Amino acid sequence: MRVIEITAFGPPENLVVADRAVPVPAAHEVLVKVAAAGVNRADVMQRRGHYPPPRGASDLLGLEVSGTVAAVGDYVTSWHMGDRVCGLVWGGGYAEYCVVPVPQCLPIPEAVDTVEAAALPEAVFTVWANVFTRGHLKKGEALLVHGGSSGIGTTAIQLARLWGARVFATAGSAEKCAACERLGAERAINYRDSDFVHEVKAATAGRGVDVILDMVGGPYLQRNLDSLAPDGRVVLIGLMGGGTAEVDLSALMSRRLLVTGSTLRSRSVAEKGAIADAIRAHVWPWVADLSFRPVVHAVLPLEDAAEAHRIMEASRHIGKLLLIP
Repeated sequence: MRVIEITAFGPPENLVVADRAVPVPAAHEVLVKVAAAGVNRADVMQRRGHYPPPRGASDLLGLEVSGTVAAVGDYVTSWHMGDRVCGLVWGGGYAEYCVVPVPQCLPIPEAVDTVEAAALPEAVFTVWANVFTRGHLKKGEALLVHGGSSGIGTTAIQLARLWGARVFATAGSAEKCAACERLGAERAINYRDSDFVHEVKAATAGRGVDVILDMVGGPYLQRNLDSLAPDGRVVLIGLMGGGTAEVDLSALMSRRLLVTGSTLRSRSVAEKGAIADAIRAHVWPWVADLSFRPVVHAVLPLEDAAEAHRIMEASRHIGKLLLIP
C-alpha cells in the first residue's frame, strides 16, 4: 500500500510517498480501506519532532480515518467486510489501509458521505471529552471557544448549540469570525483587534462564561480566568502559545474557578471506547439526521500531504483538512 512517511523531522517537504505492507488487524481490531484521513495539528507537531507516537503505535501520521472494513480480527463480531466506518487511531491514517481498535470505531450513518466522515472522530472525541465531560457544560450555560474556525472549534460551536448552550468564539480574521457565527456562535471576536475579555463580559452583562475551551495555553490563562463567571471552568487542550503562566490565585479561589485539561492520543483503548459509547448515544443522532455536519475546508490527494500541512501551519483553513488515497 501507499503511505506518507516522514524522511526526517522538519518542514512539510519531508513528507514523501512510500510503499509498505498492508497491516494485519489484531484480535480486537478491524482493517479499514481508507477513504479519507483527517489532518490535525498533532500531525504537524509530530512531523516537526515534538509529538512522538505512543509506544506500540504506528510511526505514520494520521489520527482519524473513514472507509470500509476490509478485514476483521479473530475476536471481532460487531463489524463485517464492507461496513462503512470511521474511527480514532494512535497513528497510521496517512495510508491506503489502517487498523483501528474496535472500541474506537463508529458506524457512518446512511446520510453521511464516507469521505466527509473522516472529519468526525478526532474533533468529536475531543469536544465530547473536554467540553461536556471535563467541562460539564449544561443547557443554558455559556461557552467560549478559542480557535473557533478550527476543526475542533467548528465542532464545539455546533455541538454546544445543539446541547442548548450559548456560544462565543474567537478567531483571527473577519472571514473566520463570520464562519463561526454562521455555525451558531452568538458572537465571534477577532482576537487580533478586540479584547475577548471585554467582549465576553459585555455580551453577558458582566457575568462571563461558564466554560472555556482553550488550545492556546500560557498567555491566555489569566485572561480566561477573567472571562469566567463564578464556578466557571477552563479546559485546556493545547499549548500553542506556551506551557507556562502566572495567574491570580485569589480570584480563582474567591470565584470558585476550575482549571483542567486533557490529551486524547495517550489514553487507553478502554478510555477511548467509553468516549465513543457516549458519542454514539448523545452525538451520533445529530450526525445521522445532519443536524451536525463537520466543516471540511479542503480534500487533497494523499500525495499532497505536505500541502495540507502548509495550509494548516499558515492557518488558512476553516474547518478540517482531509487526505484521500
